[in-house]
Amino acid sequence: MAEAVAPLINLPSPPKFASLAEERQHRKQRLAASFRLFAHFGFDEGVAGHITARDPERPDHFWVNPFGMHFAEIHASDLILVNHRGEVVEGHHPVNQAAFAIHSQVHAARPDVVAAAHAHSMHGKAWSSLGRLLDPITQDACAFYADHAVFDDFTGVVNELSEGARIAKALGPCKAAILRNHGLLTVGQTVDEAVWWFIAMDRSC
Repeated sequence: MAEAVAPLINLPSPPKFASLAEERQHRKQRLAASFRLFAHFGFDEGVAGHITARDPERPDHFWVNPFGMHFAEIHASDLILVNHRGEVVEGHHPVNQAAFAIHSQVHAARPDVVAAAHAHSMHGKAWSSLGRLLDPITQDACAFYADHAVFDDFTGVVNELSEGARIAKALGPCKAAILRNHGLLTVGQTVDEAVWWFIAMDRSC
């Protein structure tokens, strides 16, 4: 009797790129789509919130949404490239100072991180006021068990690099942090991963 052969499972694999320019364009497209997704979920609130993606050629630079543009209107061509000094290297819009203060320090502290997402989502803000970790009481919340942190040193709008550095230190090796009285922060090795963890964390909150 012939031995049964297990069917092949066609799992999706990460895309491969022929050049850094192709990889950059892919990241920018995913980043722009992520802002549209955040707008769909109601994670937009005025000028608050930002998602960044590290540039594949210049790892100390990152792409981010321009200051003052609604998430639902962002295209890949609108994104700005910011260097480690907070200077806009590509693009014609200003950078959100809080975005630079937080994301520059997270990217510097975590070379494994390609993307980081932060917003003042309704459920995230509500949970952050408690100053505590998520309880692992649902299957989805268990994804964050022992893999998220609380940053409870809230001092208002993040304008200083020193506070961004404290947030990065609180995040440590984790994939997410609850910023007390502020919102949520998630990171990932792709834009998709960071954004998915943010959506999942907000739902768990």
